[in-house]
Amino acid sequence: MKRFSLMLTLTGLFALGAYQVQAMPPQDTGSGAKQDVKDAGHDTKNAAKKTGSAVKKGGKKVANTGAKGVKKGAQKTAEGVGKVEDKTK
Repeated sequence: MKRFSLMLTLTGLFALGAYQVQAMPPQDTGSGAKQDVKDAGHDTKNAAKKTGSAVKKGGKKVANTGAKGVKKGAQKTAEGVGKVEDKTK
């Protein structure tokens, strides 16, 4: 009797689960795999553009800072040469 009630309970739960699966409406799969790939491509393109822009901006900043340092160094060297020249006269 105990075994029969266990089998009846399990069969009932299985039947209820199968009914629930059939009763559920199909889930919306969204836009599909093709659209997902397109979206990923657009995201990659935008990321590359942003990265390129940042690199360009950073490169300009470094180049300008370097040029400023070279110019300042050249001026200081010229000042030093002038002082040495005055001392040698």
